[in-house]
This record gives sequence, C-alpha cells and structure tokens, in this order.
Amino acid sequence: MRNLESTPKIYVGTYSQYNNGSLIGKWFDLTDYADLKEFLQDCYEFHRNELDPELMFQDWENIPDFLISECSLHKEAFTYFEAIGEMDDEAVEAFEIYCKQINYWPNNCCELEDQLESFRESYRGFFGGSMKDPELEYAYQYVEETGLLSGAPSALGKYFDYEAFARDLFLEGYSEYEGHVFADY
Repeated sequence: MRNLESTPKIYVGTYSQYNNGSLIGKWFDLTDYADLKEFLQDCYEFHRNELDPELMFQDWENIPDFLISECSLHKEAFTYFEAIGEMDDEAVEAFEIYCKQINYWPNNCCELEDQLESFRESYRGFFGGSMKDPELEYAYQYVEETGLLSGAPSALGKYFDYEAFARDLFLEGYSEYEGHVFADY
C-alpha cells in the first residue's frame, strides 16, 4: 500500500456509545487487513463489550468518499487500495478524480479491473506546468504528438491559434479536472 502519510485509516466507534455521549473508539489501519471481512471482525472484537455493536465510522483518512460513509465501507475498498498501491501519486490522484467525477465508480457497477482499464485508456496526464492553463498545455502536446502541423510550412505554423484549438478540444472530446486531462469516451 501507500506510505504512512497516505495510509487509509478509520476511527471506529459505535452508535450506542455515541448516543450515550462517548466517542470511545479506535483508529484502524486498513493496511493491516486483507479484506473487509477481516477488518469488520477486528472492529466487532474491539467493541465486544456491547451485545450487538452497530459500528460507526466517525472519522477517516486517505479514503475517497465514494468508498466510505458513516456506517459502511465499500466491499471493493481493499481491492481499490491494492490497485492504487502500485501507482505513483499523480496516477492515484487522477484515478480518484476519474472514479469520483467521470466514471462514477463503484456506482457504475463496473468491476474494478474494467474501471482501471477504462481509466488507462482515458487518462492523458497531468498538465500543470509553466503555462498555467492545463487545456492549452495539452493542446500544444496534442499538436506535437499527432503531427497536426507537420505538413504545414513553418511560417504558417506561427499563426496557428492554439487557444482556439484547445477550446475546441475541450468542448468535444476531452475533460480537465485539477490539471488532469481525460479523453471523453
């Protein structure tokens, strides 16, 4: 999984204790568990002083909101953390954006492998460099990579309107979120 600063953790209490004015609970490091079942067993074991504890996730760190709520952790959470454990920080950030704002996983009913494949096909990279405009920066790269102006005389290339081209690219075919660029298909 990720380094200590990005380790997924959940503070688990119970609704009964909370309703009685107590915030007693425990931080659980999800990297200590292989799956949801093992994690929940440990949570119930910690709260064994209650007859039928109703777990309450009172706080969490480094867990995307689409995987957790106050009373549940998505069954695919551990598979998700395993998958992002193999990514660099930029890809992790982009994948979270993709799941949250573009392809709405896990609500889209896709398997995680399908979601990852779709992400790999769609993601074009992070564009937050010296231009300060990710869309314009991507347009320059797009023109260069596709050779769009390779047949045009260099004098004509100087008059190419990259800003208008970037606007057109992102009106139809591409999206930008926090500097990350995705193809819309």
